Amino acid sequence: MEESFIIEAINEAKIALSLGEVPVGAVIVKDNIIIARAHNLRESLNDPTAHAEVIAIKKAADVINNWRLNGCNMYVTLEPCPMCAGAILQARISKVYIGTFDPTIGACGSVINVLQNRYINSYTDVSWLYNEECSDILKDFFRIRRMKKD
Repeated sequence: MEESFIIEAINEAKIALSLGEVPVGAVIVKDNIIIARAHNLRESLNDPTAHAEVIAIKKAADVINNWRLNGCNMYVTLEPCPMCAGAILQARISKVYIGTFDPTIGACGSVINVLQNRYINSYTDVSWLYNEECSDILKDFFRIRRMKKD
């Protein structure tokens, strides 16, 4: 089941890629049904908060008509940043499945750990999927971007 949901998140990342966005996608699942899906839209919306995770959280809250997303799981292609990890905590998401780590700003264990921090009165379960496609789509995007700058 986990594999099918991360594939849906990858499909969202591919949409972001087609728009020239950093290819990150997220889906939120409740009772094994996708209730929200999103991809990065920072460039398109000129909005620094338009990360896939934040957009998906807003959509899921609208679907269930509650800001508390208890019992919901998020599948995301890239380890959430501190802003997104904070939004995940605030939304009360139960578990986050992560496709690949972010060694520069990851906030779920690779650089810092916001979701499982003993100083924060909240805990979110994290499962690392280490999906090669999640890594490859990002590596290719940034490699091509660097080539264009040169």
